[in-house]
Amino acid sequence: MKLDLLESVEDFEVRDSDIFIVTYPKSGTIWVQNIVCLILYEGHRNGTENISIAQRCAFIEYNFYNVDMSQLPSPRVIMSHLPYYLFPKKLRAKKGKVIYVYRNPKDILVSYFHYSNCFNGVENSTNLEEFMQRFLSGDIASSLVFDHVKGWYTHQNEFNILILCYEEIMQDPRGTVLQICKFIGKELSSQEVDKVVEMSTLKNMKADPRANFVNTYEEWFRITNMKHIRKGTVGDWKNIMTVSQNEWFDKILQAQMKDIPLKFIWDLKEIESIQNGKLQEPLQEEAEQKCSTQP
Repeated sequence: MKLDLLESVEDFEVRDSDIFIVTYPKSGTIWVQNIVCLILYEGHRNGTENISIAQRCAFIEYNFYNVDMSQLPSPRVIMSHLPYYLFPKKLRAKKGKVIYVYRNPKDILVSYFHYSNCFNGVENSTNLEEFMQRFLSGDIASSLVFDHVKGWYTHQNEFNILILCYEEIMQDPRGTVLQICKFIGKELSSQEVDKVVEMSTLKNMKADPRANFVNTYEEWFRITNMKHIRKGTVGDWKNIMTVSQNEWFDKILQAQMKDIPLKFIWDLKEIESIQNGKLQEPLQEEAEQKCSTQP
């Protein structure tokens, strides 16, 4: 990120109505963008406005469309993958709102690995082992995932923030929509909420060019007609990571996150157990046993 752009981000003029959606890459960025757009814009819900999410939601650190953000109408929806300490200073005065989404980092690893091999300007990794080494050392464009999550979590009191868990959004999409509506101060009818939930399913988003960024940023990718939504599932890491890779990952995870009271969800069974008040540690062990045993 260029120094002049970094300085412009720090001095960015924040409005009270601004909504910042912040994630580490591959943590549900497009999904939550779509949910927020469906909540805010009736034309997005009913299909009368054919405007892509990429055009509705500007990245504060990557101005792909050279948008003059000062001219955008309120409420502005602004995207970012930045760590908390690089954010606009005025957000610390609790101007604007931040929606922060985190995801279990093993699924981030797998999704990021596939994504990076399609992206121009990103060093190509020939195998997961090689990419995992870079991922766990922070030797990638977005730096270390654990630093990103820890930073936002431990400094959440400095912002007007709603923290969402990717896996819990998947388990309770309607509850998530209602949470976001309350947080951003947008009232929808029960029928409108149902419409948002329906249109923001991963199945429907994959079929919607506005949500899947089809024909968007084409010059950035090695393949044509690149679709940004791949699987979006929970627990895909078990299909790809070997037992030894999983153990290696867990060792780093425990060292990095030992002082952070934030639980990652590795399998949807864990959510069901949480809801039933029967969360048990063996679920994590069971998930680990299911991961690939191939060398």
